Amino acid sequence: MNDETIQQYEEKIRPCMDTIDNLRSLGVEKDLALPAIAVIGDQSSGKSSVLEALSGVALPRGSGIVTRCPLELKMIRTKDEDKWHGRISYNKKEKDIHDPAEVDKIICEAQDEIAGKSVGISDELISLQITSANVPDLTLIDLPGIARVAVKGQPENIGDQIKRLIRTFVTKQETINLVVVPCNVDIATTEALQMAQKEDPEGERTLGILTKPDLVDKGTEETVVDIVHNEVIHLTKGYMIVRCRGQKEIIDQVTLHEATAAEDAFFKDHPNFSKLYDEGFATIPNELRHFLTHNKPKEQIETKLAETQKELEAYGNGPPSDPAERLSFLIDKVTAFTHDMFNLTTGEEVKYASDLLVFPELRDEFAEWNDVLYRSGVSCE
Repeated sequence: MNDETIQQYEEKIRPCMDTIDNLRSLGVEKDLALPAIAVIGDQSSGKSSVLEALSGVALPRGSGIVTRCPLELKMIRTKDEDKWHGRISYNKKEKDIHDPAEVDKIICEAQDEIAGKSVGISDELISLQITSANVPDLTLIDLPGIARVAVKGQPENIGDQIKRLIRTFVTKQETINLVVVPCNVDIATTEALQMAQKEDPEGERTLGILTKPDLVDKGTEETVVDIVHNEVIHLTKGYMIVRCRGQKEIIDQVTLHEATAAEDAFFKDHPNFSKLYDEGFATIPNELRHFLTHNKPKEQIETKLAETQKELEAYGNGPPSDPAERLSFLIDKVTAFTHDMFNLTTGEEVKYASDLLVFPELRDEFAEWNDVLYRSGVSCE
């Protein structure tokens, strides 16, 4: 990004994202839908690898359900090249993290405390904030991978639990869905994409992220190219393709920096995928980061802000800051409340709640009671 773009972002977008993050940490999302970028995918789709490459820190990895709580990953870019700081928040607790190598262990401990040390899940949010010169200004929410079969220690309906949790995010019109799909599976049968399509049929707020291009069967590479070119399953926001660290590379202690260099070389030299690299559809550091930082839900933020502002205006001004004026403010509110209650009892409409009419409500209630008594066969004479 050039200096002017960065300045515009810092002045206009980042404050909005910070406000959203603060509201989410206070639990406001239960009552107010907040804009978000949610990362969803089937188990072993490569979600954690993508988030690792974006954040520069190792996240919990393994087989089965590794992400057991929604993880808000808030990344804040700083100009200080030597600065790295992490902070994790959950259950009204906060803990500073000074070593990136500790992040995965601390997240696992938080999940164990919230969801238990078994293999269950919870909808309680864990917030991880990372401040570094090597991260994009982004906030993502990582969700549990979709499971089809319960393993030992899991409830039989674990798959339904996970889907229910994912739907709480993907159904919201304020959410951009990052659907992670391995290249070596049939994209049409991917459950994560099917869920996103059901709630977002036109794909207007869904971005497909193809992973594991090195595992594609020979002869099927051009099919992957067609998918990225949006010629198979159309998404308005389209697709990106990335190659992240695999389990073998982690065992071999390949660093994230080395993995990034290897990803770049893989796409540049690939006989089929090099065209995707040249067209700007491949790699995390250059293309995916750029896409995400330029496609934040700014319009959704402004729309939601206007709606909320209008709703707040209906409630009038808040309590005055001057203690001497607060008693008069309270008396006025109690008087207005009493007046509205009197109007309701006479069947009149109140100023801010025209749908609150006591008599029609009472008639409906009495009608229901009459039905219950009639069915019971008890005489009230």
